Amino acid sequence: MFKLILFVLPLGLDTFAVAAALGMRGLPPRQRLRVSVLMSSFEMAMPVVGLLLGHALGHFVGSAADYVAIGVLALLGLWMLIHEEGDERERIAQLAGGQGLALLALGISISLDELAIGFTIGLLHLSLWVAVVLIGAQALLFAQVGLRLGAHLNETLRERAEQLAGLALLGLALLLIVEKLG
Repeated sequence: MFKLILFVLPLGLDTFAVAAALGMRGLPPRQRLRVSVLMSSFEMAMPVVGLLLGHALGHFVGSAADYVAIGVLALLGLWMLIHEEGDERERIAQLAGGQGLALLALGISISLDELAIGFTIGLLHLSLWVAVVLIGAQALLFAQVGLRLGAHLNETLRERAEQLAGLALLGLALLLIVEKLG
């Protein structure tokens, strides 16, 4: 359970960063709720897809699955640490005001890191259902907080939240490799 919490908390920081960027637009309460539910739904569904892919690959690569999972986790952390999202956040904000396919695109774009986490959870054979519940709860909570506070936060703080999430995932990858080698 503790490992799963370590996987989920960085995702919360990333959800907060995206939601805060959307909150800068001053969304009305109804649209904030819609975006929060959308984010939570996609962030709960993508780990399942990732887990299925990770589980299948885990059977294929056998004993190397743990190392592949650690590598994917480290790459995700590194990407979150160095990736700049200036234009991407504006595109996400535009999608949030849309309907139909725009909302589907928004859901997919904000949940790709959950896909990678689900993939890693599948390779490490951790409990998917506990992870999905934890991810959904953090997504709803951090999305609401980010959407409400976004207009009051500066860009630097939002960027630091995402970088902190990347550092946390890199730290988790390091912890897993030490555990594996030790």
